[in-house]
Amino acid sequence: MVTALFLTAIVLELALMAYSLATRSSQEKTRSIIRVVALVLFTLLVATSLIQWSFRWVALAALLLVWALLALLKLFGRQRPARAYRARAIVFRAIAALVLLFLALSPALLFPPHPQPAATGPYAVASAQYTYTDESRAELYDSTGEMRKVNVAFWYPENAEGPFPLVVFSHGALGIRTSNLSLYHELASHGYVVASPDHPYLSFWSTDTDGQTTFLSMDYFRELQQEDAQRDKEQSYAYYQKWMSVRMGDLHVVLDTILGEASGGAPGVYSLVDPERIGVMGHSLGGSAALGMGRERGDVSAVIALESPFMFDIQGVDHGEFVLTREPYPVPVLNVYSDSAWGHLSEWPQYAGNVALLSGDHPAAFNLHIDGLGHLGLTDLALSSPLLVRLADGARPARDSVEGLRLINETCLRFFDAYLKNHGKFQLPVAP
Repeated sequence: MVTALFLTAIVLELALMAYSLATRSSQEKTRSIIRVVALVLFTLLVATSLIQWSFRWVALAALLLVWALLALLKLFGRQRPARAYRARAIVFRAIAALVLLFLALSPALLFPPHPQPAATGPYAVASAQYTYTDESRAELYDSTGEMRKVNVAFWYPENAEGPFPLVVFSHGALGIRTSNLSLYHELASHGYVVASPDHPYLSFWSTDTDGQTTFLSMDYFRELQQEDAQRDKEQSYAYYQKWMSVRMGDLHVVLDTILGEASGGAPGVYSLVDPERIGVMGHSLGGSAALGMGRERGDVSAVIALESPFMFDIQGVDHGEFVLTREPYPVPVLNVYSDSAWGHLSEWPQYAGNVALLSGDHPAAFNLHIDGLGHLGLTDLALSSPLLVRLADGARPARDSVEGLRLINETCLRFFDAYLKNHGKFQLPVAP
């Protein structure tokens, strides 16, 4: 629909430009009628649900409304002398109109309506949001001295009796807490409580329960751009420690608060949590934090990392090489890789721990490569913005995005079923 609208707009503007040039007239009346008709047609498309109204269409609606109002003033207002014909001005107006239309349609082009993999479990899914304050930590990326706040969203079985296992998810380097929404719904529909925090200043945006929004820290963004483990391991190690401290601190707060509320008999989602069955997972940097939580907390029973290096396992730098802990990984772990990293694990120093686990004999360490997907293809951004994913991953995914996410979600569910619910032995999917 978005492409069709833009192509139609291009054809109309070019046709109007050609007609104006051919008749040597600015065609003000014709242009005004087209502007009014465009708003009427757009309104009808929305009213008949051929266009599903959302944030994607706000800019276009505003542009069409302004154009239509100006057109009505020209058609029914005080008549002004007709503009003198100037070919250059007509061409410029057509180009300007197309640029404005492109900008107005950009949200719909970048975030087109998309299919969502349906949850397959027996439970309907409910959600809730909370904001936790960590009184022991001040914000690192904010100079106000305020205590660290963590905004958390929950997805859980609706109208069901618990207790259910708790799974905490940490988003990627520039992600948001809904980065893997289809996975949260799949887990919750099968009897899990899923908590996904934003990491304020480390996510694009994060809104607390009071409606206050915190945006990405430019200092953090510059750190991401400057980090290069092949060129400067000392600097990379310093960044890894900083990032893991912030993220894992957030996860500790989330887990401790949830478990405290659950043990205290708090109502709502807290009453559904089983404190004896906890899984942690994440994507990219979030997966690195999840892997660290598997080492730091004795109450974590299983970990999933979606293409994440073992950053917490890096203990320092010696003679230009990362020094890794020699302690075996203490809990069952599933590492999922895309084409973006799978062929480069041995080349990238920060993935040394992953390589060691691949070649080791850990009885409950699993490694899954899903071919045909890139790094962001492991998240729901592959559905909500295929264009951004293609640009960021550097190639069009060879695997259908919905199919890829279904495979990820199904595999993660079976892994947690095995290690948090004791539902049989986990096995990797055959020829994914």
